[in-house]
Amino acid sequence: MALTLWVLVLGLTTAVLGLSTREGVPSRHGGARTRFRMPRPAVRRALVVVVLAGAASAAAASHVALAQPARTAVEDLALTGGRAVDIRADVIGKIERRADGSLAFDARASHVRIGDVKHPTPVEITVRVSAEDVDRPWQLDVGSTVDARGTAKPGRPGERAVLEVWASRGLEVVKAPSGSAAVAGGLRRGLVAAVHGLPGEGAGLIPGLAVGDTSVVSPSLDAAMKESSLSHLTAVSGANCALVVGIAFALAAALGASRRFRVACGVAVLAGFVMLVTPEPSVVRAAAMAAIAMLAVLLGRAGAGMALLSVAVALLLVLDPWLAASLGFALSVVATGSLLLWARPLATGLARAVPRPLALALAVPLAAQLACGPLLILIEPTVPVYGVLANLLAGPAAPAATVLGLAACLSGPLPWLQSGLAALAWLPASWIAATATTASTLPADALPWLEGIPGAVALAGVGLSIGLAIALERGGSRARRATRGIAIVVVAVLTGGGLGAAALTTLAGRWTLPGTWALLACDVGQGDAVLLRSEGAVALIDTGPDPEALAACLSRAGIDRIDLLVLTHYDLDHVGGLDAVRGRIGTVLHGPGDAKGQSAIASLTARGARATEASAGLSGSLGGARWRVLWPKAGSRAFPSGNDASVVLDVRGGGIPPTLLLGDLSASPQRLLTASGVLDPPYAIVKTAHHGSADQHAELYAAARPSIALVTVGAGNDYGHPRDEALKILADVDATIARTDRDGAIALWSAEAGSVAIWRDRGG
Repeated sequence: MALTLWVLVLGLTTAVLGLSTREGVPSRHGGARTRFRMPRPAVRRALVVVVLAGAASAAAASHVALAQPARTAVEDLALTGGRAVDIRADVIGKIERRADGSLAFDARASHVRIGDVKHPTPVEITVRVSAEDVDRPWQLDVGSTVDARGTAKPGRPGERAVLEVWASRGLEVVKAPSGSAAVAGGLRRGLVAAVHGLPGEGAGLIPGLAVGDTSVVSPSLDAAMKESSLSHLTAVSGANCALVVGIAFALAAALGASRRFRVACGVAVLAGFVMLVTPEPSVVRAAAMAAIAMLAVLLGRAGAGMALLSVAVALLLVLDPWLAASLGFALSVVATGSLLLWARPLATGLARAVPRPLALALAVPLAAQLACGPLLILIEPTVPVYGVLANLLAGPAAPAATVLGLAACLSGPLPWLQSGLAALAWLPASWIAATATTASTLPADALPWLEGIPGAVALAGVGLSIGLAIALERGGSRARRATRGIAIVVVAVLTGGGLGAAALTTLAGRWTLPGTWALLACDVGQGDAVLLRSEGAVALIDTGPDPEALAACLSRAGIDRIDLLVLTHYDLDHVGGLDAVRGRIGTVLHGPGDAKGQSAIASLTARGARATEASAGLSGSLGGARWRVLWPKAGSRAFPSGNDASVVLDVRGGGIPPTLLLGDLSASPQRLLTASGVLDPPYAIVKTAHHGSADQHAELYAAARPSIALVTVGAGNDYGHPRDEALKILADVDATIARTDRDGAIALWSAEAGSVAIWRDRGG
């Protein structure tokens, strides 16, 4: 109804705008003349834009309204509270591996079974499942039909997925992909197999660049690509779509094909490419824009870039309103619009200071970064310093890697040709990977920035100021000169402040820490990351939940290599920051683990680390210090993995005060540890177990007699850590309490007369 109404309004408005009369012509009856004044062109254009925008908005709203009954019916099923469900669904999105090793994909559900009752549910869902819980994983791909057994909860408001399903009881592939989906899946898998065995990180980029398959991109390379603003090269983007269609057009033109045939070839290649790479938001946007551009070619009317982009975005949001909540779609649109509007002015401005070819090369990545930066701040509140330079170096290699990788994919029936083309694609892909890795390891590679909407608005203002300062000429009107002057001042002030902040957290960061520290508790949020240092040797106990936070702490402390990494257990708040140290570790000491833990250890040993499983009685040295493992007991089946099997260390000597690190032990293993007689009190420092949870054994702390109780905990965490019960236990033993949520980073070292000096980042 709303769509029909807006079409009617649009038609009436067009008719009104089309009215025209000739002034000064008397009426047929000779009476007073009636005049219809045509609106001025600017007013007419504005009115048309308003009407068209309203019509598109109404169409999108109508689409949402039509889908709402099915969504409401699913929401009324009351699936919260861990209720067991069986869901039949068709996979419509590519299978992605998450940081915790689980698989995730988008699907369209056909029905939900709750108990013995089957409910029809024609809605889209998101499914997550552990890789080991998938039956026939080789058939899980776009186009397959699956049965997911587990729990479900409502999706977040405004997103396409009505349900988020965790297939905790397994996922069965009941029907493999067929037809074109099976062909596309086979080609993608063939390319992945073709790059297997090629050396270095570059091999994993080839399937991503060519067909959007990121399954073999290592976590460390993925993090490096994000840090260096090269994440758009990790997988297929709109640029790949334009490149493929352009090649098809060029080949058809070279063969002397007519305009109609060239357009037909372009449409066919475009459809096949989207099917091959799966319809990701950036590819869908580029495909729609390319289709409209080809229509303009067919009609003989070349359209302006922004007009094509606007029409493509409007049509896509009408057909799929939930794209409005997709950050990938927003980044693609913003980057394209910025290139269309800003690339030429920026190139002209830069050409006043550098050679024109270099100015043209710099303008494209600079325009994209200035526009996309505010959106990326919403994900990670840092600004990549070397992003433009990294794109300048890596950009030329992307088309070669894409074309060669796609050719290797399509040559699957000829294995010898596929292997050769994959090897050729490896060269430019390795250059991209080396650029990303190098840029991410440079000092001060990321400037800290404000979080959330304020940070996005502030960075947008900075980006606009940088753009105006470069694009506006020195001369011109007074208003133009004033605008340029203000922009330069804003850029200078904020750049100076940003560089100063970066210096304090990186190059000059070690000057802000006591030079004599022996133990440094990093402020990494809700998690553990504790550094120990003795005679130049460094140990790291756990990595915290976030690589960025750990990397900032290591950079500030001037730590480039970890001689001993201790992973007490494998919860995300203790191993989530592994990407920050992978490849820089001598020995890793770890507790017992499941498949997820074994995968984490394998990723470290693959980069040169030596792995040793910890058990009570194991000991070693760190510089002049000695460490002993007090827990877990070898071969114990009572606590096979997890918190209660955390590695507990006693470290002392070589400048390190007697220190007891308790991991995340709960009261039960704490009780056994106390009774075992392995403690060697008094301890100058005790790292409180499990971030100060309430599940503590008071007698352990009484036996340890700590002078200082260190609580590694994140501000405002959802668990209420540290709990009052734990704080009371620490107060009862007269321990000085140091907390990372309130104190920030905490440094400790041996002082005179056997005492321990303590320094707090916030509080001195």
